[in-house]
Amino acid sequence: MGKNLIELQKDFVNLRFGMFIHFNSATFQFRSNPDVVDWEFDHENQGVPRRFPFDPQSWNPVRLDCAQWAEAGKAAGVEFAALTAKHHEGFCLWPTKYTEHCVRNSPVKTDVVREYLEAFRVQGMKAGLYFSILDLTQGINRGGCSPENKEYIKGQVTELLTGYGEIPFLIVDGWQSPWGGPSYEDLSFEEFDGWVKGLQPECLVLNIGSLDGLRHSDIVFHECAAGQRFEGGFAGPGASCHVLTKSWFWRDGDGDKVLKPADWAIDWIKRSNSCNTSFIINGSPNTDGLLDDNMVERFRQIGEKYRKPAPLEEIPEGWAVR
Repeated sequence: MGKNLIELQKDFVNLRFGMFIHFNSATFQFRSNPDVVDWEFDHENQGVPRRFPFDPQSWNPVRLDCAQWAEAGKAAGVEFAALTAKHHEGFCLWPTKYTEHCVRNSPVKTDVVREYLEAFRVQGMKAGLYFSILDLTQGINRGGCSPENKEYIKGQVTELLTGYGEIPFLIVDGWQSPWGGPSYEDLSFEEFDGWVKGLQPECLVLNIGSLDGLRHSDIVFHECAAGQRFEGGFAGPGASCHVLTKSWFWRDGDGDKVLKPADWAIDWIKRSNSCNTSFIINGSPNTDGLLDDNMVERFRQIGEKYRKPAPLEEIPEGWAVR
């Protein structure tokens, strides 16, 4: 018999520290664009015409090395990771059969999802995935989520949860979010969660856009870099995330910048853990497919200072329930 939700939540909280790998079309699209950071927010949220469609031929990480990412994470002390398998733009880092907008049609056809999962599993880390419901290329947006859209989303989630072994969690974004995507009325949490749990019953759904506790998520998620904060009285189960640079995806010059210090990261980890929240630090590979030396070094420095707290044994008073 499998674990119940509370046991799975406790296991996630006890991981304590993770790595969020933002690597997708935006790495190439907006690396030097002063007007756009990470994705076309204005197109979705201000209704302006789309200006930056992504050509899969531009996907060309010629030195892609997921093992390097995993080694950096291991040095930092992280115990889990997530990769942006599909971000808001819609480009897929695996050769999905549901769209041509994927690595299959790129100069570097590597299934990045598979390479990432294998690399992090070798290092003994829990390897999960990030998946955006909002999809600018597919037209899944504030305008709704049609039955055809649902079949597209369900089909891709099925590929990810049946073709790659155990996926302990799926971070979902762009869904009833302040930053866009369809509403829960268009695609309910219960329906989406049913797809996930029907394929992998112990796969947690972490909904970044959910601002209503556990009503639409298995873990209460706080995107701290977007201004979301967990209060001091929060008792878990939570996830929080932040960036060492100024953006989630790599930008020209990041390799020469002074990153946020290791002590800053340690403080975030401690504050998060004290509220039964696992902290996730961002890693942003460059257009070659590698973490810059300064980021690798910062991860190493974090690892020198990080000390994992004792595990949570009993569910505390105030623990959020659905």
